[in-house]
Amino acid sequence: MIMSRQSAPHIRLGRLLEWRILVPLFFCIALALAPSLAEARAGSSFSGGGSSFGSRGTRSFDNNGAAPLSRSMTQAPSATSPLGGAAPAYGGSFFSRHPFLSGLAGGFLGSMLFSGMGGFGHMFGGLLTLLIVGLLIFFVFRLFSGRGFSFAGAGGGMPRSVGAAAAPRLQQYRGHDTTVGEADLTSFQSIHGAVQEAWGRSDLGRMRQMMTPEMLSYFSEELTRNTSQGVQNVVSDVRLLKGEISESWEEGDLQYATAYLRWSAVDYVARLDRSPGQPDYLVSGDPKVPIEAEEVWTFVRRRDGNWLLSAIQQV
Repeated sequence: MIMSRQSAPHIRLGRLLEWRILVPLFFCIALALAPSLAEARAGSSFSGGGSSFGSRGTRSFDNNGAAPLSRSMTQAPSATSPLGGAAPAYGGSFFSRHPFLSGLAGGFLGSMLFSGMGGFGHMFGGLLTLLIVGLLIFFVFRLFSGRGFSFAGAGGGMPRSVGAAAAPRLQQYRGHDTTVGEADLTSFQSIHGAVQEAWGRSDLGRMRQMMTPEMLSYFSEELTRNTSQGVQNVVSDVRLLKGEISESWEEGDLQYATAYLRWSAVDYVARLDRSPGQPDYLVSGDPKVPIEAEEVWTFVRRRDGNWLLSAIQQV
């Protein structure tokens, strides 16, 4: 069969459009099926490293010398105009503006819905993953079958960013700097040790008293995952080696403080259906040799209230 000269360009264009659809589609599917970006755990050695998660108010996306938050329910902070006028500390929905409420639904689902569901919980999670992948596929095809390729045959137009580039630079609202005392640092150190040991005992009830609902949802999710895999991350003999305040600020009636913490602890992963001394009891770590770790923890409280853990960052 002889191909006409007019049909060849159409075939090449069709192949080009197919690749432009398949590449983003492959990326979306890979992202949906990838493991969780953040592993909510107290011990930095668990799962071979760790990640940063939680919320730091309007400074959630600031460069504070630690690893940026890879998982957070806080949206990008709003900005103030050059004339003043502070914008709200949080954008988005009611829940995303309040660290004491954000993550409440996630914590409920993680600790109440999936706990104890066993294989059915995994099946539900798999169906949810397939649903997400389906929605991503639908979104990509809608994007590229509509106006997504309208620029292909155009000679070019005015970029949408021209107006934004001409506008004056806006200054982000970052709250008001404050100071905290030694009593607050002592509270942070106490919370740090208590969270570590509550994590080692898989005690969500105890952790609920020391962290925001958002953080509780992350810890609950990871504990559920550990239980489904038949393992437990045991953390004990926590000893703080160094603790210092790096920054503190206020946002309305909320006060935040970030502290650098370095500690040593016995940190290992063991099988739930095995007893100490059995050959296959240990999965990783050593129950006799403590290890050292360092992280940056951020705490939040209502004015004159109790401090709660709101974010953990790797150093």
